[in-house]
Amino acid sequence: MIPIDDSPIVRDGKSLILAMDHGLEHGPVDFEDVPEKLDPSTVFETATHDAVTAMAVQKGVAEGYYPSYEDDVNLLAKVNGTSNLWMGEYDSAVNWSVDYAAEIGADAVGFTLYGGSNHEVEMAEEFRDVQEAARDHDLPVVMWSYPRGQGLKNDTKPGVISYASRIALELGADIAKVKYPGSPEAMEHACKAAGDMKVVMSGGSKTSDYDFLSTVEAAVNAGCSGLAVGRNVWQRENPTRILDALEKVIYEEETADAALEATE
Repeated sequence: MIPIDDSPIVRDGKSLILAMDHGLEHGPVDFEDVPEKLDPSTVFETATHDAVTAMAVQKGVAEGYYPSYEDDVNLLAKVNGTSNLWMGEYDSAVNWSVDYAAEIGADAVGFTLYGGSNHEVEMAEEFRDVQEAARDHDLPVVMWSYPRGQGLKNDTKPGVISYASRIALELGADIAKVKYPGSPEAMEHACKAAGDMKVVMSGGSKTSDYDFLSTVEAAVNAGCSGLAVGRNVWQRENPTRILDALEKVIYEEETADAALEATE
């Protein structure tokens, strides 16, 4: 197994994953304000930015678009995902194999696990198969660790987020993607709960430049190893500018104010 810090999806111990699996998970609604981004090549172009360590996409997008960008973008194969049309208890279909992802040229694989769902047991067993296959190919594994289900009322409660990061550690992920639990102190605890595994913050819905960057700053200062973000980058009119700022906040550990001032 290649140490995670030697993986292509990590730069100087940090990661900035640009996610573009929203077309499956959320549907076309996420592209209403930026209709040009319905074309995945526009986001692949954004992912060529030096700050981006990997781009997370589903199988069809990887097949159709990644070959044109394989020299400039590291591919994170998101192997499971379910449409927003699904109305049952939280679950996620496994849509492609690790073997096929490796054949296409993936540098890492990603998997969503809904801890607390009535389908948690089956999803954990599916993750076992994905994680062990990834080890065979020396591919790191990123877990979207999102506790959700009928019995879970608050999926960003500090204790829930710490549990989410711990689940990822216990099941063998190399990086856990978790939501921000509302405060630097809670984020610090979630990172400590993950042991020596890396934790990255989920980008979430689009907010203002300052609000977004200040939350990333707080997460990095609390021990996060970076960010996995989609809408807060590619929904912006100028995604390059926000990536320039993120590069300063994540890798250079500058403040949000300083990063914005430097990129004006």
